[in-house]
Amino acid sequence: MIVKVLLPLILAFIMFSLGLGLKGRDFSRVLKFPVAFGVGLFNQIVFLPLVALGLAHAFGLSATFAVGLMILALCPGGVTSNLLAKLARGNAPLSISLTAITSLLSILTVPLLVAFSFNHFMGDDAPPVDVTRLGLTMFLITAVPVLIGMVFTAKSPDLVEKMAPGVLRASGVLFVVIIIAALAKNWGVFSSNLGTLGPVAVLLSIVMLGFGLASAKLLRLDDRDATTISIESGVQNGTLAIAVGSIVAVVEGQVLPPVTVPAAVYSITMYFVCVPFVFWRRGTMNE
Repeated sequence: MIVKVLLPLILAFIMFSLGLGLKGRDFSRVLKFPVAFGVGLFNQIVFLPLVALGLAHAFGLSATFAVGLMILALCPGGVTSNLLAKLARGNAPLSISLTAITSLLSILTVPLLVAFSFNHFMGDDAPPVDVTRLGLTMFLITAVPVLIGMVFTAKSPDLVEKMAPGVLRASGVLFVVIIIAALAKNWGVFSSNLGTLGPVAVLLSIVMLGFGLASAKLLRLDDRDATTISIESGVQNGTLAIAVGSIVAVVEGQVLPPVTVPAAVYSITMYFVCVPFVFWRRGTMNE
């Protein structure tokens, strides 16, 4: 019961941290760079799930892990992608705008595609997925906290400026707590399947970072936009993926079920790929 209550609250707090500093212009600002936004959106909403689907079949993942990988691929970037884009000296406003809009879109796309993933990989053994309930739950624990954060920013900008660093640090700590909890709950499953899930998670990051960079270069976008698109394409919200997996599994009475393991593994391996990439791009910007 404690985890059932804490998991949504932690995710809500992390989404609240995303809303701090977010303003209405972050949604309309995409009109300033429509091509960059369009390719970033396509990579996240269309190409990433297709890559995850292909990897799940190519590596012969079990139905549970395949669904978990798909849930991860359907989630937006989150706060982490914004921080990495800023560290890499990418286009931070573009990163924030992509994260904000894909986070809102995920309320509609994730429930539908999660239901598809369960049916595709599990067939008759798929648990029932209440799309409406999942969408409403996602709205309450993602969109509402973001909106509250935006209201705080609009009403008390000075206070937000003071509290934002502490909130971000707390979000980082809570993110680590969720990952550790998911792995601890499924340690046997995790340790026995790391040899398969690890390479899949690493390959997913490499493919998406590379495709993000290539697609931006193909459209002749500048280095800052290309860096941001690459990071937004290759960094997913592992906490949200774990929460979605747990919300769906509540039907079966499970908390932090095995379907959350791919997201937990990815949340660790992602940094082995993304951090070197970020510093490489950061160095490129200095040249």
